[in-house]
Amino acid sequence: MNGVFNWFIFFWVFIMLGSMAIGGYFMFRKFLKLLPMADGKSKLDWQNYYVEQSRHLWTEESRAFLDKLVSPVPAAFRDVARHSIAAKIGQLALEEKAPEVTRDLCIRGYIMATPSRDYKFLMKFLNEEQIDVTPYKHLLNK
Repeated sequence: MNGVFNWFIFFWVFIMLGSMAIGGYFMFRKFLKLLPMADGKSKLDWQNYYVEQSRHLWTEESRAFLDKLVSPVPAAFRDVARHSIAAKIGQLALEEKAPEVTRDLCIRGYIMATPSRDYKFLMKFLNEEQIDVTPYKHLLNK
């Protein structure tokens, strides 16, 4: 009985340390986003700025398209992903002085805001929606 209990404690300590390490990793990433950059604003401040400044440019169609794009993200992280991608799309829309957020802006913003490991889903999604990927090849190859 003593050996089984020792293995249980060892296993439980391993699970707890692993959980703490994973949680610490995500907390540290969030902390790094809160640090001010050279201009005095943090990455999260800029994301909030672009989302607020471009809010009037979003249509129901573009919001629905963004929701489709972020649908494979696990539910626990989906809101954060949607916000950071919307910030990049808003930044592009404001820089280009677009009258509204279009599918093209959504796709380009998604590519620029996400790591390359997510492009596999994007390619599958664009093929299902029958959207030509040729205009985005230069962004996908970076």
